[in-house]
Amino acid sequence: MSQIIMIILISLLILVHEIGHYVAAGLCGVRVTRFGFGMPFGPSLKLFKWGHTNFYIHAFLFGGYVSFADSEEEIEDKKEKEELEEDEILPKDSKELYENKTILQKLFIVTAGVLMNVLFAVFLTMFAAIYYHKLPLPKQNIYIGDFSPQITSNIQERGILKGDRIYKINNQTIDTFYALNFYARNSRWSDNYAQEDLIRENLAQLQKLNPQIKDTIEEGTIIRLGEIKPEKPLDVRKQVLQGLEKYKPQGIKLSETQIKYKDEVLKNKNTYLYKQIKGQEGPLKLTLLDIATILSDSYKPVDMVVIRDNKEIEIKDIIIQKEGIFGIMLKLEDLYAETKTPKQIIKGSISYLYTTTNTMLYSLWQLISGKVDASDMHGVIAIVKIGGDVIAYKGMLNGILLTAMISINLAIMNILPIPALDGGHVAFLIIEKITGRKPTKELSDKITNFFFALLLILMVAICYNDIFALVTKKF
Repeated sequence: MSQIIMIILISLLILVHEIGHYVAAGLCGVRVTRFGFGMPFGPSLKLFKWGHTNFYIHAFLFGGYVSFADSEEEIEDKKEKEELEEDEILPKDSKELYENKTILQKLFIVTAGVLMNVLFAVFLTMFAAIYYHKLPLPKQNIYIGDFSPQITSNIQERGILKGDRIYKINNQTIDTFYALNFYARNSRWSDNYAQEDLIRENLAQLQKLNPQIKDTIEEGTIIRLGEIKPEKPLDVRKQVLQGLEKYKPQGIKLSETQIKYKDEVLKNKNTYLYKQIKGQEGPLKLTLLDIATILSDSYKPVDMVVIRDNKEIEIKDIIIQKEGIFGIMLKLEDLYAETKTPKQIIKGSISYLYTTTNTMLYSLWQLISGKVDASDMHGVIAIVKIGGDVIAYKGMLNGILLTAMISINLAIMNILPIPALDGGHVAFLIIEKITGRKPTKELSDKITNFFFALLLILMVAICYNDIFALVTKKF
């Protein structure tokens, strides 16, 4: 049921967007001949006609369009002309033709959908603030609820107590579960990456302990290993902890040979009896550098600050095992800003919308600049799944605000200067204003159709990402 609600909310956003174009066209005196809810693929149903406008609904709901009247000169194909109704064709000099409007009027019509999405996001946010008397803050208080019976770290031995509030890790404020889980996952033992400084240090130690070994190690050689040392603590930017930047593991990735020997080497404490492992093309040979790299793939100690009895308590050298979890059961407390007075409503809504918009713009830049993989792009399927979960587990307040966020996102994506989107039409109009020359209809149609095809391909790729993420339980 929550996912059905999410589908309805997304459909409402598309409808609002197209209503923006429809109303703006009417205000500028442009004749709108068709209003389509959904993309014109597959079965279509004509709902009714109001004035000169025919209203349609299409089977593929996630989309929409507004069509304007054509001039007689533009329609050369007889068959195409026969398919149109009489009031869908106007004389070339008609004041109701979009083409005969000023550039400012055209800009208003083209950007009205984006403007409506922005206004609708403001409306939804303020409605939530007024109705629920609160707006969520982008952070949580994270408490230690209990400890897992499965020992996956030494966190309890280091002095953490039930009821402690996790405040910082490695000098970074921890106010989301994502950030906490990130540190656990990426500070664990044996993540198949080793830091270069530690490799050099371990290699020097191995050479000192095993002066008889010069190059390749002979099978049956006993190797003194020495002490296993920790890696440097994880040091990342705040944007990584917010999920806005993709994390790139620190150090050098272990080779396939090193990974295959890793378990054999690490199960020994002081000495290792070298036995060759067979690969597809014969025995895999090992060097002291390989062993130094394996020993350097150890763990990154975690330094944590907790709040206990209103005091900051520092807990150092938490070691996380291969499982990549702290072994604690958490109690999460969502934080909200009160919105009971007009001042609180306005201030809270502006703050929420600013933070949301800023986050989305930053994420878009990360994607454009290649700092986020295309495989991390998701679309309607993911939104319906995640949005449904948000409504089911956190209630309609968060569902409404998620819809406002999607509305802002829809506005941002539509205003990008890509032909086939509203921003593409804006770009054409700006070029026309600057150069004083209007591109031919044939050229603009070819460019628009080309980019529309690219968008369809991108949509298919994103749907694949969504389905793959669902199957692999990524979300």
